[in-house]
Amino acid sequence: MIGRTKRINDYKQIDRALPAQRFVDPEYVFLPLRTGRCAEYELEVEEGDDVALAQRLGMRRGKFFEQPILSTVSGTVVDTVEMTDEQGEKRPFLKVRNDYQDTPAEGMRERTEEEISALSKDEFVEIVKDNAIVGLGGSGFPSYIKMTSGHDIHTVVVNGVECEPYLQSDYYLIKEQAEEMLRGLSYIMRAVGAERGVVAVKSTKGALVEAVEKELGRFEGMNMQLAKVADYYPQGWENATFEAAVGTKVPVGTLPMEYGILGFNASTCAHIYEAVKYNRPILKRFVTVNGDALKNPLLVRVRVGTSVRELIDLAGGFREDVEQGNVVLGGPMMGVAAPDVDVAVVPTTVSILVIEDEEHVEEPCVRCGSCIYSCPVDIQPVSIMNAVKRGDKKALQQLEADRCIECGLCAYVCTSKIHVTDYCREGKRQVR
Repeated sequence: MIGRTKRINDYKQIDRALPAQRFVDPEYVFLPLRTGRCAEYELEVEEGDDVALAQRLGMRRGKFFEQPILSTVSGTVVDTVEMTDEQGEKRPFLKVRNDYQDTPAEGMRERTEEEISALSKDEFVEIVKDNAIVGLGGSGFPSYIKMTSGHDIHTVVVNGVECEPYLQSDYYLIKEQAEEMLRGLSYIMRAVGAERGVVAVKSTKGALVEAVEKELGRFEGMNMQLAKVADYYPQGWENATFEAAVGTKVPVGTLPMEYGILGFNASTCAHIYEAVKYNRPILKRFVTVNGDALKNPLLVRVRVGTSVRELIDLAGGFREDVEQGNVVLGGPMMGVAAPDVDVAVVPTTVSILVIEDEEHVEEPCVRCGSCIYSCPVDIQPVSIMNAVKRGDKKALQQLEADRCIECGLCAYVCTSKIHVTDYCREGKRQVR
């Protein structure tokens, strides 16, 4: 949690009132070579090489999976540069000059409905893997691994519950691409053998309810349903969404697939549709560019790899009365503060927040218990904080620090302005 934020509700209204900027096509894109999940990589191109749209440029390797590095433009490889990634860490990025031609790579083509109908489960999974589709709600977990869980899956839940302040990226996607999202859901259901699909959106989002209900008529016989869930934070947390949408309570620390459920973000489903239909990776996405330090907050569809500097400029830059703005990758509750604006949009970038710098003096804990009462997973944040300060790993294990979902509520409600969530995050790291 990044601290107290101002005028949150005002800016959520601005997001919905502003028309979305349709598309940003930059001169250069920056593609991450390492990620938090993939520490190693191998490049298959060199400086000066011409590349095609969606061409494989190399391979990232994690502990138990691999992921292709795919170009989001056609153009020329420039060099490797250091930039900040979605976790706020400095990592190598490949810089590619855009030739604005979008010359497609071999194999990037439209599949007919007959071809799609004939696809096997393994073929669906391979398409999702080859196009590097990941969880776009922020997790970045490879979708093909979920689809090969080995468990009997009866229900696939589409999480369209965007519950953090400021964020509206999924809101616009569902509103404008409900059909693509539902087609992606239908492909997932076929691939995993699920008999039911459920789309969860907030009951207060009338435009989204209307958009989904309208498109569900196209999928008669597929057993797809709309679940209108309550509007509160953190309703978008996967376990809370499952309980509200399908009535299944998944205990913290267990996997939803053990209960016959798989969850996918709304944007992920839309991109799975594009991967299957067009053999297209994640080339573009909606990004919220917001915050009280910006002149003109907006929502924009951008090319993956676009520099955040360009998006800040597109939003008019900093307000004249702002001396310093903090760049946050993600929402104000769970986002990560970036050390600078040398950041590129990656597939999991849902928002760029630029928030006016405020001084907060941390005061001693008064043991009011607010953090405990607010915790959605019923752990004891203040005790975890004290154990971290003592370096007591055994206590952290007993306090189940690894169950923290990093929602930020403990820091938000703290009357002493302590960044309790940061201590819980560190406690999780020590336990794991």
